[in-house]
Amino acid sequence: MSQPTWSSLLRLPPGPVDLASLDTRATPGFDGKKADGQAALQELGPVISDLQERLFAAGRAGGDQRLLLVVQGMDTSGKGGTMRHAVGLMDPQGVSIRAFKAPTPTERRRGFLWRIRQALPEPGQIGVFDRSHYEDVLAARVRKLVRPAVVESRYEAINDFERELAGSGCVVVKVMLHISADEQRARLAERLDDPAKYWKYNPSDIDDRKLWPDFQRAYEIALERCNTDAAPWHVVPADRKWYRNLAVTQLLIEHLAPLKLDWPPADFDVEAEKARLAAS
Repeated sequence: MSQPTWSSLLRLPPGPVDLASLDTRATPGFDGKKADGQAALQELGPVISDLQERLFAAGRAGGDQRLLLVVQGMDTSGKGGTMRHAVGLMDPQGVSIRAFKAPTPTERRRGFLWRIRQALPEPGQIGVFDRSHYEDVLAARVRKLVRPAVVESRYEAINDFERELAGSGCVVVKVMLHISADEQRARLAERLDDPAKYWKYNPSDIDDRKLWPDFQRAYEIALERCNTDAAPWHVVPADRKWYRNLAVTQLLIEHLAPLKLDWPPADFDVEAEKARLAAS
């Protein structure tokens, strides 16, 4: 019997979502300890680097394939760590990372998906959204930034947008980094105890902890309503940083490998060029 894939283990099944029932310290797909997981991640470096270079080369040769990684999670869930330790295994020239902040007045006037479309990866690229269009149904819902009816209209708009992306040759990989409130408290305490991490700390993070139940419910609604075959959600337990990094890397590999990317053939006479080189 074949082993289950990381995608199948972490993919959110259709139907109602109860985040409290999903263990934030679980390690589905991996039985080893922290050191084993860190070693496994390093072994994946050449694998994902090769796949990404093939994708980049195909894009340079006129291919339309690309990949968009959407990373969402509560503060301290490890979005930055995922960028460094998973996305960081790839050549930066083929990766574009965008961290979406609050929209500007101009962006708000153009519709909530306008700025997202401007940041999509080009053919051959891997695009990474550190936060994304989902903030417009998460923070917008919890903080009541727009009318409830507007939020309600956005779920299907997101589904249509992601189906359009998938149909255009863009692989969409959506990851929710699932962290517990206790682990968030511990990570915030680490920042307050280490002067080298003060810059990461924001006093508003404590205020936001009062909204934890509201944010968890907003996530559950977004995960349930935007979990489609074209762009399914994957929930990665994120209390263990080493597992989070390994899982996201495995998900990227499993979505890149099926593209069956061959090296583009030469558009010149190889033997003639070898002769010219030898004579130069």
